[in-house]
Amino acid sequence: MNIQFKKGVLELLVLALLNDRDCYGYELVEEISKYVDISEGTIYPLLRRFSNGGLVESYLQESESGPPRKYYRLTEEGKENFKVQINQWNDFIKGVEELLGRLV
Repeated sequence: MNIQFKKGVLELLVLALLNDRDCYGYELVEEISKYVDISEGTIYPLLRRFSNGGLVESYLQESESGPPRKYYRLTEEGKENFKVQINQWNDFIKGVEELLGRLV
């Protein structure tokens, strides 16, 4: 898949998953990787940027299979940002599909 496609949608996918439930980093990688080929190294810088921007906050939770895991959850600002981005995404997809439908 075109890397530019992935870069443009990865933020939205992470926000969508965190809007659904709190997740730890590797869990995000595993879930997204079921649909889009990504590497683990792409998620953590994004989570750090979201954290610095006030969109997510993190907390540690004990794990049954090892050390505590760092979980991420959306802040109120993150939830609002997700709503804006999903609306923009839907408008974008609609426009692309309409144009491609006329041309292809």
